[in-house]
Amino acid sequence: MSAVFPSYARYDISLVKGKGSWVWDDQGNKYLDFMCGLAVTSLGHAPEKVGAKLKEQIDTLWHVSNLFHIPGQDRVAALLTDNSCADQVFFCNSGAEANEAAIKLARRYHQKVKGADRYEVITFEQSFHGRTLATLTATGQAKVKEGFLPLPAGFKTVPLHDLEALKAAITEHTAAIMLEMVLAEGGVIEVQQDFLDAVVALCKEHGLLLIVDEVQTGMGRTGKLFAHQHYGIEPDIFTLAKGVASGFPAGVMLGKGYLREAFSPGSHATTFGGTPLAAAVMEATIETMLEDGLAQRAAEMGDYLTGLLREKLADTAFVKDIRGKGLLIGIECAEPVAEIVLAGQKRGLLFVQAGPNVVRLLPNLYVTREEIDQAVDILSELIHTYANKGNGEADS
Repeated sequence: MSAVFPSYARYDISLVKGKGSWVWDDQGNKYLDFMCGLAVTSLGHAPEKVGAKLKEQIDTLWHVSNLFHIPGQDRVAALLTDNSCADQVFFCNSGAEANEAAIKLARRYHQKVKGADRYEVITFEQSFHGRTLATLTATGQAKVKEGFLPLPAGFKTVPLHDLEALKAAITEHTAAIMLEMVLAEGGVIEVQQDFLDAVVALCKEHGLLLIVDEVQTGMGRTGKLFAHQHYGIEPDIFTLAKGVASGFPAGVMLGKGYLREAFSPGSHATTFGGTPLAAAVMEATIETMLEDGLAQRAAEMGDYLTGLLREKLADTAFVKDIRGKGLLIGIECAEPVAEIVLAGQKRGLLFVQAGPNVVRLLPNLYVTREEIDQAVDILSELIHTYANKGNGEADS
């Protein structure tokens, strides 16, 4: 029995090596990776430029306290602000920490800068914002909250695209509205433009901050560097993690310049956020994405992948919808897809669920047409086999 807490329902695979779109297990089996560590290894496994930058930094300096200036942080912050609507950056270690920082910044801005008794954050059903006590409370899924009562006060959750419910939730204590542009964990559900426009208008009307969670959708994944750029909006705060550092633990919270005063010295901190190692990996990752135009490539490859899926799966009523943006794609099915995921592993293709009935595809942003062809051939065969089986088991 392992000494590790059993908090993960792990697949019976031990991965030990990766390169590009491929990974190998400890038995020598090879897999085409359409999971990317859940949207993390967006440059593929072991990208050479990032690896070289990390090795160089390992031989130079690993860690210093954030009580000192860290030049790499300034370079990464410039890369991010030069290519976004943000003016300020806070470095941390994960998506949950980035969202936690966003919630804290929103509250402190209202309370310390504006002098208002505002602290509530409104989020949406089926959202996912993290596993800390605050971010799991913000998450619109009951399953992540079981056994963790009492939950922190100051959060309200309403149905997505229900404008009247959203209006009713706003009070004099509301500080911010927080949402994802694509609810990735919640079923790959895209936010509708007219609803988002209404959210922006409500924020302006009531003096609320708009927080966009880009932990999974950011860094080119959806066909833009940041998913909110599809919608023509400028959030007050947005958050990054996953694809920002090619697998090295890193998170980022970005905000508008008028929020700077809220995070004055001593107001928020982290030991490991933006260390020389983390900054080196983020810098190399972001530079590579920009130099190689990977957001545009994700848009093109996403169109190709979605089109091929629709062509291959058009003849089965088992598939209810194929949706998403860029290389974040969901296939909604008529029944649970867990057995299809397992069957895919036996065929050498790794992908993941997004809720019980949705297959989620997250290939790296360098994925080739040939690799997409191979993945779709396998997945189409599995889905057709599963749809045609009366006993509800996928072909193994």
